[in-house]
Amino acid sequence: MRSQQKVSQYERLVEKKFNLYNALFLSLPFKNIQHTGNLLPLLYQVCLEGYEAGKNPLEIIQSFFQTHTNSEDEQEQIDFLFRVIQYVERQVVLFDSIEDATFSELNKLSDNFSIREFLNILKADQSQDKVFEKLQDFSVRIVLTAHPTQFYPLDVLNIILNLRSFITENKIESADLVLQQLALTSLLNAKKPTPIEEAKNIIHYLRYTYYDAIGAFYSKLKKDLSSLGELANPNLIKLGFWPGGDRDGNPFVTADVTKDVADELRMTLMKCYYKDIKELERQLTFRLVKDDLLSLKDKVYQSMFSSSLILSHTEILAYLSNIRKNISTHYSDLYLEELDKVIDKVNIFKSHFASIDIRQDHSVHLNCINEIIELNQWSTKRFEDMDREEQLDLLKKDTKLNPEQFEDPLVIDTIKNISQLNSIQQSNGSDGCHRYIISNSVDIYSVLFVYKLFEWCGWKKEDIKFDIIPLFETMEGMQNAETTMEFLYSNSNYANHLKQRDNIQTIMLGFSDGTKDGGYLKANWSIYQTKEVLSKVSDEHDIKAIFFDGRGGPPARGGGKTHRFYASNGKSIANNEIQLTVQGQTITSTFGTKDKFKYNCEQLITAGLSNDFLEIENADIAPNFRDLLNEMADASFEKYNALKQHPEFIPYLEKMSTLKYYSNAKIGSRPGKRGNKKKLELTDLRAISFVGSWSQLKQNVPGYYGIGTAIKQLKDQGRIEDIKELFNKVPFFKALMLNSMMSLTKTYFPLTSYMKDNNQFGPFWKLLLAEMELSRDMLLEISGYQELMQEELVSKKSVKIREKIVLPLLTIQQYALQKIAEGSKLEETYKTLVTRSLYGNINASRNSA
Repeated sequence: MRSQQKVSQYERLVEKKFNLYNALFLSLPFKNIQHTGNLLPLLYQVCLEGYEAGKNPLEIIQSFFQTHTNSEDEQEQIDFLFRVIQYVERQVVLFDSIEDATFSELNKLSDNFSIREFLNILKADQSQDKVFEKLQDFSVRIVLTAHPTQFYPLDVLNIILNLRSFITENKIESADLVLQQLALTSLLNAKKPTPIEEAKNIIHYLRYTYYDAIGAFYSKLKKDLSSLGELANPNLIKLGFWPGGDRDGNPFVTADVTKDVADELRMTLMKCYYKDIKELERQLTFRLVKDDLLSLKDKVYQSMFSSSLILSHTEILAYLSNIRKNISTHYSDLYLEELDKVIDKVNIFKSHFASIDIRQDHSVHLNCINEIIELNQWSTKRFEDMDREEQLDLLKKDTKLNPEQFEDPLVIDTIKNISQLNSIQQSNGSDGCHRYIISNSVDIYSVLFVYKLFEWCGWKKEDIKFDIIPLFETMEGMQNAETTMEFLYSNSNYANHLKQRDNIQTIMLGFSDGTKDGGYLKANWSIYQTKEVLSKVSDEHDIKAIFFDGRGGPPARGGGKTHRFYASNGKSIANNEIQLTVQGQTITSTFGTKDKFKYNCEQLITAGLSNDFLEIENADIAPNFRDLLNEMADASFEKYNALKQHPEFIPYLEKMSTLKYYSNAKIGSRPGKRGNKKKLELTDLRAISFVGSWSQLKQNVPGYYGIGTAIKQLKDQGRIEDIKELFNKVPFFKALMLNSMMSLTKTYFPLTSYMKDNNQFGPFWKLLLAEMELSRDMLLEISGYQELMQEELVSKKSVKIREKIVLPLLTIQQYALQKIAEGSKLEETYKTLVTRSLYGNINASRNSA
């Protein structure tokens, strides 16, 4: 009953309102827009009926032009299809804005609870004081990435901000005006964004959403928990930042870019502080505080526009503390609450706003080491050809590196960047840049190389205020993780470094590349087990382990319902902090408004608290269930690995999907694959373009492939009841299966059913279809559901509306691919049409890549 009530509320607040505002598009006084808007519903209906009749996209589009238009000229038809894409893109923006505007109202019927409510449901024998004590030390770190699935220019982001505001306030005339502005404004970048431009796009959210949202959340929480004491944990919510620091596979991110982005973060933060100080100036009109306020305002103003004028947060706090003292002493605490809110923000954001993470691939560091060996003539062997003793002895040597000694651009940048990181810590504070992440970590050298490079770049051991973070993201890396960390914890040099870092070790696990490498179930179960063994080995060495999850938008990249995932972790996994990457459309869909940001941050915190204070049945997975999971993971991996080894796997993606078009889309500065090999290999392929290409095909293979086979094998052994029990009793497994159901819900194989008749790829397409159908049927059987996402009908409703919006766009995309395959004389135009069609579907899915 409550579920149906939520759906009815969604239909009233979102669906009906979307239909109302969507009608405004028809009245926009622009060339051909009414014609396009009138024909679009007809095109959708032709697509739907065509697929039901077994037609292919080429037949559907041709039938549409013959039946509903007078156009026979091919170029004229293409022009119309381009206008449809533009129209659909703006429908997506409108629908997103309406969902965002109604978020708070929709959440009134949410089954999730706030921190205050969490405290109220604790059992009588559980002390609220212990929860409060946990909150004094617990933290959620949200790390914003620059991965190319969020590409709106700043002008469009501002339009979206205004549109959402007018919809919230039901200002139809104002919304109509903004829709006109949206219709005339390009949603795309004129050229590929630079890393600096990417950073500024994300900083837009920091300035206009997260600054106030985090401040308001922290102030409210302090007030809500005041009966238990004074909450004094400004690190409860921390922001990380990858744009400008993540150079893994992106040659355009250089040392200079990193420094410029650090300056941009700090100067933007000063603009936020300036706004608050001006507001305080209007309130604190008292003689004894005026001079301090004026002096502080002047210093903040100057630091807003000059990267060389550094104003530390300690200096800002000194002014504010003195003002607070005078208000308490002389002015009856007037406006003290408002002043304390600003002080809290300064304690939270300090001088850096968000902490820039440095990330680079292990192979780049290995190349640096080999270049250094050759330069210093330490050996005639390459590092990887030495035995373990030789390798470790070499890493005991000393040298002083100068980037000018080398020719390789990556070696030069690595040395230059590590050498300059101290200056970033001086300008933005030590919290402004204190993490170095190594992608594709597989052994001890991933960490030891970086530690030694710091020394060779002139850092004294005692001054290396950096957390060196291995990123285990392949099956090999996860299998070696325990022995890797055991060695590092036992290594005297690294152990001394950890002591300087308060014996805290952050370890990153990569869901995206893990799933690409091992398949959905195997990767997720391997990550869970890796966290368990790393928690154990860290405890044995008195090291506080913190896990940093590299999660993408869709379930295939670790996305889906994030709160559900973290709440399902057992007590065998270290729960000192929740850290995760947030990227692409997830920045907007999950954290894009102040209300969404506060709500989802609170859900992450309560998920962390749940693991420590709620007795969740089978959160710690029993041995019999572990055996079952191991069997299923192995069976699903065998099925997925066979798919990877299929001779048509890579050719199918290259010839039948939009994979190669991702690199043409002007949505990110980073290349679509690692390296410059002529022949495409899966290991070089970016997880984003890999998962995104399956999403554009509406096949979503990485989100479920192998699950159906694994369940069916056990069913054939008469063990289906065991899997049903696993689903109903083990939260971790249920969370995985529910996220997989979301992937399956977003599949639509009729779109590509024409491929079954392809001489080369027909059998491969049928293989994919068979596993999709088997996975769907098996998940319905073990869950007892009548339909996928049965427990999430509102989310399913949103998915279905979005899929309806983009069906014409996807049909156009496949139509263009078919025309290219035919060898059309307008091939280049059709290629542009394919590239152009990527954008709307990426945004409509909200977690497609």
